[in-house]
Amino acid sequence: MFPASRSHGLPWRKSTRSASNGACVEVAKLPEAIYVRDSKDPSGPVLHFGHEAWRGLVRSIQAGEFGLPS
Repeated sequence: MFPASRSHGLPWRKSTRSASNGACVEVAKLPEAIYVRDSKDPSGPVLHFGHEAWRGLVRSIQAGEFGLPS
């Protein structure tokens, strides 16, 4: 996990499809990694993924591998 204290200056963005109730994540894309945090808890934990791991996660979600609603 990436230290939340170091995430303050990251270029965070939310999806334009974010729920209006705030139930979403924010993503920061940098050359070395992709960072992800809960938008309701910006000072909370931050996950980080290598670019290939991130692409694999996105492909798996798009393929319906996690049983998420479409």
